[in-house]
Amino acid sequence: MGFHDFYRLSSHAVIVNTCHQVLLLKATYAGCAWGLPGGGLDQGETIHQALVRECFEELGCDISIEYLSGVYFHSAVNSHAFIFRCQIAEGQTIQLSDEHSEYRWFDVAELSTVQRVRVEDCMAFDGQVQSRSF
Repeated sequence: MGFHDFYRLSSHAVIVNTCHQVLLLKATYAGCAWGLPGGGLDQGETIHQALVRECFEELGCDISIEYLSGVYFHSAVNSHAFIFRCQIAEGQTIQLSDEHSEYRWFDVAELSTVQRVRVEDCMAFDGQVQSRSF
């Protein structure tokens, strides 16, 4: 990869409820796909700063980051996604931004293959950060 090549980085949160279901948001753009909270890094941001900012923008909530569980290269969009286990701060209520039309708690088995792998890696975290390509 050359110095001036275009490349993307994003940070995403795996947030799980007491029933071990995963929070996904339905986008109002790009085909209205369901995805983990989070998004692309702004210039000068760390992966942690971007995650906190993106989750606050999308959920209207503060989150706490527990750990980084994996880094995933997605060839279709030439991007690396950093996946973190997170929790919504106690006492906060989700209030979606205009970027998302709804949120829902999904069983892991309901997730797409790529989402399921990233979430299963996160939930089975043993201290070793995973690295995979899709």
